[in-house]
Amino acid sequence: MRVVIAEDLALLRDGLIRLLQAHDCEVVSAVDNGPDLLAALLEQRPDVAVVDVRLPPTFTDEGLQAAITARRRVPGLPVLVLSQHVEQLYARELLSGGQGGVGYLLKDRVFDVGQFVDAVRRVAAGGTAMDPEVISQLLAKQAPSGPLATLTSREREVLGEMAEGRSNSAIAARLFITDKAVSKHINNIFAKLDLPPSPDDSRRVLAVLTYLNG
Repeated sequence: MRVVIAEDLALLRDGLIRLLQAHDCEVVSAVDNGPDLLAALLEQRPDVAVVDVRLPPTFTDEGLQAAITARRRVPGLPVLVLSQHVEQLYARELLSGGQGGVGYLLKDRVFDVGQFVDAVRRVAAGGTAMDPEVISQLLAKQAPSGPLATLTSREREVLGEMAEGRSNSAIAARLFITDKAVSKHINNIFAKLDLPPSPDDSRRVLAVLTYLNG
């Protein structure tokens, strides 16, 4: 798996390189600023990019904007954003494209190597990997609207677990219900969100993006 890393802190950047290389990833570029990130993404077309939101020269949202620009030019380019804090505007902007292959994790999650590597692989495969704290804060001030308003509280719980990237069996264990019940809830969710049958996992990704975009 080919990876581009964007992180301005040299120690963390080096740590990410070593961590990913130890898990059979090829780091094709590691940069420390927004302009170099955009150039690397467009030139390398990596399987996934791991991007710090705040990069030089502005230290605002330089990394995120470079990633969003690259995704516009290369639709579906997988991007996993790392942030020091939950920044709702940034999370929503990343998700606004309506495509999979996106993730938003707090930097603290990097220290859970298994969870972090799993998130990188999930995003590279076109899925979503959202930090539970990000989801919690995104929804804290959000009232369901449109098709989401038709979901039951249990269906919203199941969809929230899907947003964190959990499988059906993991959702069942988390909510103390059967796998069959999870499947039933997910089918209801797809029907209410008007997502037709698909041979791959795209419906799952679209459902999650609908949920996170409100």
